[in-house]
Amino acid sequence: MQFCREKVKADCEELLGRFQQTDSVRFESFSAVWRSMKFSQVFYGTLGAEKKAFSREVLDTACSFFLPPFTFQIRVGGLYLLYSLYLSQSATPPQQIRLALKDWEHVKQFEHDAVEAQHLDTVYVLRQLLLHKAFHFTATPRLLSYQKKRKARRLPDCEAFVERPTRPQQLVSGDLLEELSNVQQHYERLKASICAAPDQPDPSLTLTRGDLVPRLQDAVLEFHRGQRLEAAPREDDDDESGGEGTSAQLECSRRAELLASIKSKSYGQAVEVSKSRRHRQVELGLASDSETAAASSSHRTHRMSLKARTNKNVQITGELKQETVKQTKLWCLTKLDSAPEDVPRKFPKFKW
Repeated sequence: MQFCREKVKADCEELLGRFQQTDSVRFESFSAVWRSMKFSQVFYGTLGAEKKAFSREVLDTACSFFLPPFTFQIRVGGLYLLYSLYLSQSATPPQQIRLALKDWEHVKQFEHDAVEAQHLDTVYVLRQLLLHKAFHFTATPRLLSYQKKRKARRLPDCEAFVERPTRPQQLVSGDLLEELSNVQQHYERLKASICAAPDQPDPSLTLTRGDLVPRLQDAVLEFHRGQRLEAAPREDDDDESGGEGTSAQLECSRRAELLASIKSKSYGQAVEVSKSRRHRQVELGLASDSETAAASSSHRTHRMSLKARTNKNVQITGELKQETVKQTKLWCLTKLDSAPEDVPRKFPKFKW
């Protein structure tokens, strides 16, 4: 289905572009655009196994408009598009919407914003998808393919749909900073000329901030630096081999460091032994444990069997020996070598 990805993306952009022109986030406006374009016919012409593959491709393409960095209106349109495509698909059973766990926070924040803005139809559509179990929560946005030499070509996003995060940079430009600096210098000259005359206010009195221009420039640079740090994980996650992103990698590395420190503390007291003695138990540096081990090894002796101990302790001769053997019943002990063979016990027959 690689050949139809660009066509599907173009159709979705056309639909969302018309929805953007309505300047509304109501489902009624979206459904009017949906019916005018006859978008439900996108699934026509697929047969057999193509239905499932094409449905997955269409849902994955539409799901990209539901996530950042698009504007709120485009994300609402992407949600309506997912809802309509999920209900109108021809695959049986219906294919689920693949959603990575790292994107679930964006979905919850989107729901919170919709509730705060009283967009109840948006909240209703999202909860209907959750009620129908339309989302398939996965580890990665796309299905991983092992032993794949090439990466899937990522289609560029429509610039008209992307939220403009560079408003501070556009507002605070170099010309504006230069103009503010000139105004500040002109103010200082006027204040100096006025305060030089008699019966005028104190020259130390100031109504503006002298460091306004450098502080404003530092704030814009800090904002731009934060944007670059936030955009770095998103670019890494676009690859199909990407997992949970940079945050997950940092968490895994932090967890690995913690486990390494625990292991180093656990095995820090162990003594290195030579290769010839590696099969033996490692001796710890504690004196009490070494003394206990030495004492137990020194008192360890070979234990005689029950039969050998009985023959050693019991010494019977002559007639007394025969009478003792007749009177003694060795039920639980090993029989003596000189004792006659025991009479086999008779067991009752089993009755069916």
